[in-house]
Amino acid sequence: MQLECSDPALLMRICGQDDENLEFLESKRKVRIFRRGELITVAGDEEKNVRQAHAFLSQIRDAAQNGHQFRLQDFRYMLETLHKNGHVDVASLYSELLCITYRGKPIRPRTARQLEYVKAMEKNTVIFGIGPAGTGKTYLAVCQAVNQLKTGRVNRVILVRPAVEAGESLGFLPGDLREKVEPYLRPLYDAFFELLSPEKFARYADKGIIEIAPLAYMRGRTLNDSFVILDEAQNTTPEQMKMFLTRIGFGSKAVITGDLTQVDLPNGKQSGLRLVQGILKDIEGISFIHLQNEDVVRHEIVQKIVAAYDQYEASQKR
Repeated sequence: MQLECSDPALLMRICGQDDENLEFLESKRKVRIFRRGELITVAGDEEKNVRQAHAFLSQIRDAAQNGHQFRLQDFRYMLETLHKNGHVDVASLYSELLCITYRGKPIRPRTARQLEYVKAMEKNTVIFGIGPAGTGKTYLAVCQAVNQLKTGRVNRVILVRPAVEAGESLGFLPGDLREKVEPYLRPLYDAFFELLSPEKFARYADKGIIEIAPLAYMRGRTLNDSFVILDEAQNTTPEQMKMFLTRIGFGSKAVITGDLTQVDLPNGKQSGLRLVQGILKDIEGISFIHLQNEDVVRHEIVQKIVAAYDQYEASQKR
């Protein structure tokens, strides 16, 4: 069975670097795939496998026409979903354009749970994104913040993080407030640099449109018309979590992200992120999205590392 792709750029978005996506599909569906010019041919001994692989590539082609660059991780996730559920809807997953970087790269959710997370940020006032490293919980929150800033739905973005490593005693660190807090907010900075450019981010920060603050500095404030991101929330105490959540004012949205497998609080202190799930689970307007290992969109080795640690920690509990 053949699939026609007349655009060389489209072919690249489908096939990946050195046709690695096609090779992966071959190995998983037990078919042979040949690329000659603008034609992709799927062949094999079992007609069912050939038809499935061809139908899958047809969906990929339709989604790639929207500009999405398919990576090997995308193919791995979608084929795992296909194996688990018997079907995968590529179009609905990759049709959601979240934002475009300042270099023109489109950003889309890459897994079904990431899409659920994005929809929750659009719909709810308070959103908890909980999951392991590499699941995009912080990056997608920054994308949503930039979107709402550009469309005028909020007037400013506030980045908050508990400075556990500094024991919240920032007065002993050199520099002004931004210089004290910068090392703890570096992942958020990197995301904003990619979306806005470093120069535009600096201008916004100078004007107070983007504000950087340690969690301890939130006490006593009321945040109106703001998009607030609390990152590394697993390192908040229950008291700090309550304090942060009660800062939310009119026209504001709060996204709280964290990884409960990486709590750095001193022994004996409970994580506010762990406790809040039971307290707020039934309140309308508050959403908890739990991202999993299969939502990791970094290098494949990161997914394996996360899974190995989960297995080790489970064995230690037993």
